Order: sequence, then C-alpha cells, then structure tokens
Amino acid sequence: MKNLMAVLFLGASVITAQDFRIPLWNDYIPNYQDVGEKEISNDDADIEHYRIVTNPDISVYLPAKKNSSGQAVLIIPGGGYGVVVYKWEGTDIAKWLNAYGITGIVLKYRLPHMKSNIVRDKSPLLDASRAMKIIRANADKWHIDKNNIGVMGFSAGGHLASTLGTHYDRDGNEGIDDIDTINSRPDFMVLMYPVITMDETFTHMGSRKNLLGENPSQELIDYYSNEKQITKNTPTTFLVHSSDDDAVPVENSIRFYESLHKHGVKAEMHIFEYGGHGFALASDKGYLESWKDLCIDWLRHLNK
Repeated sequence: MKNLMAVLFLGASVITAQDFRIPLWNDYIPNYQDVGEKEISNDDADIEHYRIVTNPDISVYLPAKKNSSGQAVLIIPGGGYGVVVYKWEGTDIAKWLNAYGITGIVLKYRLPHMKSNIVRDKSPLLDASRAMKIIRANADKWHIDKNNIGVMGFSAGGHLASTLGTHYDRDGNEGIDDIDTINSRPDFMVLMYPVITMDETFTHMGSRKNLLGENPSQELIDYYSNEKQITKNTPTTFLVHSSDDDAVPVENSIRFYESLHKHGVKAEMHIFEYGGHGFALASDKGYLESWKDLCIDWLRHLNK
C-alpha cells in the first residue's frame, strides 16, 4: 500500500504542471540486476534517442481540464528495441493528442540488450504493463476514464503495444505492491507501422535480434509473434501502414488484422500507397497526413 500511495501522491503533487514524469518502479525493479549501467540519451535537433534506460518512467501530458475528453493513450515509441525514439514517436505524439483533449503518456522503457536485464526479453513488457497500471491508479486525479485508456505504438513500439494487448494476462505480475493488482489490459490499440510477427519471413530482423537474441527457440518466436496470440478478448485495434515500407513489411499489419477479424475483434486498417517507414505525424507528407484525422475520428467513436 505504501508504494501505491507514493505514486498517487506524486501524481497529485504535480498535476498542475503541463507535463511531468513518474518513475515506474520504486524500491524494487523486476528483472533487474545492478551492473553499474548508466542511462544514455542522444539529443539532436529532431530526435531524442535513449540508448540505455536505467530509470524507466512515464511522461504525462494533460490537456486543459475543460478540454479533456476523458480518454488517455499510453504512447510507446519505436527504435527497433535498440533505442527509444522519444521525441519523434513520443512527446510530439502526446502534444498532438492533447490538442484533441486526449491525455498522452509517453513510455520510456528498458531495452532488451541492456546488461542489467536478468532475462533479455522480459523488461519491455514489464515496463509497459506497469505504466498502464499506474495510469489507471491515477485516472481520477488526471480526469481520465479508467475504461477508456489505450495504447499506441510505433514500429518496434507497435510490437510492444501489441504484446501488451495480447499478453496483458501474462505480464509477469509479481505482487510487489498494490499497483500490481490493477488491470493492465488496454481498452484499445493504435498500431503504427508495427512490427507484429517474429517469423523471419516478414519480421524486422533487427527488432527480433534485439528482443530475442541471435538464436531464439521456436517457442519464443511463437510467443512474441502477436498475430498468433489474439483471442476474442484482444482490444479493438486501429492499424496504419504503408505499402512501400521496406523496413517493416506491410504484411505485419495485414496478418494482425486478419487474425483480429478471424477472432471477431473489431478492427480498422489503413494501408497507404507511400510513406515508407517511421513517418510518425507525417507532417508535410501530403495525403499520408490524413491518418491523423482518421485516427482521431476512430478514437472519438470507439464507445458509440
């Protein structure tokens, strides 16, 4: 109970700020061993990358209270599971959502290649799950409907988002505090040019290597091939991809959509003729920019 109250107090104490950060873990970080790693970020004019994350957290961007729709989105940036592309596919997205009254929460998550991980593949999902639980714990204070909280992921962040949406009941809950008892299932998913499968035919091999290592077992490949993990309880999903994506083949989104449809899960998919990979908000990209209007319209009508 102590850790839960600490998280709630932190949220309450900074709620008047435009944006603020909350650490995911307090005294105990699961799947972590202290080997002296230090957090490393790489800033330039356009994109901030985190290359090593030793302090996983969420950055919360709240819209003005009178404009709040009550909806919230946990944003998971991509980076091939090798870096976290924090601004381009994170904070910029949160600010865009704020303009529509949607709370945007950016996840800074631990990466699989880090030496401080005990088990290579586990930390990203542990961090994503914890973030969702913290958001629900603070829903009332942040003027969020706890039943209208989704996840949005880009590229490898789309893989992590879809992993949260298909593995939420296998998220490694260790019962370390009261936060761990909260439901981590997203109410909806927005997957942007996502890595979905670990099948080498269509996967992004860099993401697969970073997450699973050089020679993963077939069991591990299947476990993280999220098109194979869909059930009737998988959250409703909005997918965006481009046909000319030469990094993450469009078949990733197509396979996921087909499996969602097969299991009776509501889904909407938009495949653009052009766009390549990593277009994020697609500013000044012509018709490709329309994905934003399509997405906002979909979000607004989710519960109607």
